[in-house]
Amino acid sequence: MDLNEYLGLFLDESIEHLQAINSSLLIFEQRLDDEAVIDQIFRSAHTLKGMAGTMGYDAIADLTHEMESALDLVRSKTQPATPELIDVLFVAAEQLETMVEDISQGGTGKLDVATTVVRLKQFINTDSEPGQDTDKPAATVVKNFECDVYSESVVRQSMASGYQAYVITVELSADVILKAARVYMVFDRLQNLGDVILSNPTSDELEQEQFETRFDVLFVTMKSAEDIQGEIKAVSEVAQVLIQPFEVPVEPAAAATLLEPVETPVVSPATDTSNETQTPVAAKTIRVNLERIDRLMNLFEEFIIDRGRLERIAAEAGSSDLTETVERIKRGTNELQSLVLTLRMMPIEQVFNRFPRMVRSVSKDVGKNIKLHITGAETELDRTVIDEIGDPLVHLIRNAVDHGIESKADRILAGKAVEGNLSLRAYHSGNRVFIEIEDDGAGINQERVTKIALEKGLLTEEEAAMLTPEEAAMLLFAPGFSTAETVTDLSGRGVGLDVVKSKIESLGGEVFVETKRGEGTIFRISLPLTLSIISAMLVKLGEETYAIPLTAILETTSLKQDAILQAHREKVFDFRGQLVPLISLNQVYGLPHVEADAYSVVVVRSGEKLAGLIVSELIGQQEIVMKPLGSYLEGIRAISGATILGDGQVALIIDSNALLRK
Repeated sequence: MDLNEYLGLFLDESIEHLQAINSSLLIFEQRLDDEAVIDQIFRSAHTLKGMAGTMGYDAIADLTHEMESALDLVRSKTQPATPELIDVLFVAAEQLETMVEDISQGGTGKLDVATTVVRLKQFINTDSEPGQDTDKPAATVVKNFECDVYSESVVRQSMASGYQAYVITVELSADVILKAARVYMVFDRLQNLGDVILSNPTSDELEQEQFETRFDVLFVTMKSAEDIQGEIKAVSEVAQVLIQPFEVPVEPAAAATLLEPVETPVVSPATDTSNETQTPVAAKTIRVNLERIDRLMNLFEEFIIDRGRLERIAAEAGSSDLTETVERIKRGTNELQSLVLTLRMMPIEQVFNRFPRMVRSVSKDVGKNIKLHITGAETELDRTVIDEIGDPLVHLIRNAVDHGIESKADRILAGKAVEGNLSLRAYHSGNRVFIEIEDDGAGINQERVTKIALEKGLLTEEEAAMLTPEEAAMLLFAPGFSTAETVTDLSGRGVGLDVVKSKIESLGGEVFVETKRGEGTIFRISLPLTLSIISAMLVKLGEETYAIPLTAILETTSLKQDAILQAHREKVFDFRGQLVPLISLNQVYGLPHVEADAYSVVVVRSGEKLAGLIVSELIGQQEIVMKPLGSYLEGIRAISGATILGDGQVALIIDSNALLRK
């Protein structure tokens, strides 16, 4: 069997389970007795182990097996969770991510996880205190040994006939040489006492010595636990024997779920989870190759252009039958369009979920106490942007933790709470998505930034004297710029925020900085939705046609000449009791301005800012296909793309967000 054909499925599902582990670990750290969260981590680790074992990624399988064993002790209340366990589980989750990422890049997924495995084993073995009889049979009832429906049925019938079921855990000596031989001797003795139902690892894996030093056996017998204990202990190089009664689940059908893929819900760390456990409903989904969706999108784009042409022909022909048919086509394609567009959209939660664990780890490394607040994780973005935006956000968040938020001592001196706050937000505005990383740190030191920029020759003394705080902050994105005084794992390695700016611009986005000395800094990223088909208002500027995305428009109005006011040497008008600036698009794009008694105005919004765009004529709403301008025309102010109209003309698409930004 060629396992390569399942690699894509393995990677997709591994990422989902790793996200579930990360989210659940953060909740587990706060609520160590939350059984539902522990079960989620256990199930995800168990599923990962099974998939990795099937695909031959032994390092992942070994690590998740030890995670299972440790979590199993917590689930069964054999041992309480400890801060040390939480720390090592976080380390294990990070190593699992590293291995899965390596596999996705064509690697083998191998990583030295020996230290982490040893730390997990130390927790697993801490239930035996020095001086106690570690081989005394435990009274704990085991409810979760992995058995299928057939094996469970055998256990039920055996117990109904007076047999007792046990889970026997055998630990061989660390320096054992012939592991398979010792396993055979243990099984040989057990066969004289009862029946072995299942083993973990499987008998084949045990025979090939595909295990460390520990294995489990599900066993039914008429003998006592003490008799079993004595027989196994008689085998040389057996270091420890743990015998626990096995309890069959109440519902026979419950074991069947072990044969099905486990659907693990992702718990967002930004939301409160009630104590009530809800049964997750598995969604019926299929995985579709992204290239097929791209092909579907391209075909549909051409169809939308032809539909616009057909509407124009129907209007000119004056045929009622043709007009009615076109209207039916339009209604059907509108619904089809919404379905096609949503295929590529994904919530940004997939990216945000990795950051709580990262902030926890990094803040510990730098000795700071930082709390991460996440809002807007449900905001949707195009899949392409989702895949690419992760690295820039990682860099900005690390920058905020390392540079932005002060040390505990400095925060106390500044009269701030010891715990720093880092906010990660996402929201829609018009046809763009904004992502903000805000910290309540010391803000950006304009003098220091300007001094470094002067030393590096990035600006002159005259230019430095005229810089605003925001302009000074943007110097951070200059190539090679760094304010780090010492080289650390987080910063000061000669690769500054210029890589962030380059990546965001390659996605058609922009990045801005707002800062207040002593209060904090906001890095704001503006990204296009990258939806190929949008609803737009077509307008005339002189003889040329332009398009304004409908998502940016509040309303359209007619404004008389005497309603135009002056404020701070700018034209404004009264919009619902608020003075809103007027922008002449003819002036912006260098077209002749025509005086009139009244003007058509399109009121647009970008974030909290409003503006009225003066146009020559309003044509009407239409579905348009966005096309990039290409490298030759890129950089034209306030133009985000172009579209082909039904009559074959090309119309430029106005970027209102750029117009409102100063």
